[in-house]
Amino acid sequence: MTATDATSNAAIPEATPYELIGGEAVVRRLANRFYEIMDSSPDAGRIRAMHGEDLGPIKQMLFEFLSGWLGGPPLYFDRTPHRCIMSAHRPYPIGEAERDEWMMCMRAAMADCELPAEMRALLDQAFLRMASVMRSR
Repeated sequence: MTATDATSNAAIPEATPYELIGGEAVVRRLANRFYEIMDSSPDAGRIRAMHGEDLGPIKQMLFEFLSGWLGGPPLYFDRTPHRCIMSAHRPYPIGEAERDEWMMCMRAAMADCELPAEMRALLDQAFLRMASVMRSR
């Protein structure tokens, strides 16, 4: 999608959410901060229990997923093979409580990474839709 520059009628590409929040460095910081919060918060016990001891690989996977999902490089989707995000979560008993824990961690991570308020609001809606779809119970 493009926007038209009123002065020159030239097409100007619109920035992606990936670019608007700060690109690779901020997306990586967001993924890392999400898992730091999940790992340390007693309020995230249900979702922490769904993960192994070493969070390094899953931090990288979330970074790669968010990169492409936000309009940046499609790192997760370029993995060979890569798993459908729904299939990857299907084995886990995800209900409202788990969804809400995930959202609590992501909201805190977005705030800690100082994403602009308008981007946090937009992403919050999108994350909530995605987290709700992951529910299996």
